[in-house]
Amino acid sequence: MQQNTNRKGFTLIELLIVVVIIGILAAIAIPKFANTKEKAYVASEKADLKNLVNVQEAFYADSAKYGDQTALANKYSLSQGNVVGAIAATPTGWSATVSNPAVSAANQQTCGIYGGTGPKPSGMPSTTNEGTPVCW
Repeated sequence: MQQNTNRKGFTLIELLIVVVIIGILAAIAIPKFANTKEKAYVASEKADLKNLVNVQEAFYADSAKYGDQTALANKYSLSQGNVVGAIAATPTGWSATVSNPAVSAANQQTCGIYGGTGPKPSGMPSTTNEGTPVCW
């Protein structure tokens, strides 16, 4: 007498192939997302500098001069983890730098911006346009 058994399920080989494919996909995807956190920190540095442009222009509208670090102390706030390096001001211009210790030196740790005829921050590329945040 012949017994007809119908077994359903996956064989060991099929399961191993699926595991290998998932491993290969993970090996490809993980490096792509490894720098995402640092890129977000750099983006927050640039956003803070753009916000500082608005603070400087408002300060200039009120007092006919740009503010330095002391004058602007309570007029702006930085994203979590960001540290203001320096805000320098002349009567006709200003410059500022922001950094984040969580960003590695390989991913451009310091960002800066300048406006008017203010001095460019130390280390800023000479080809940088006024009002454009740049990291180096």
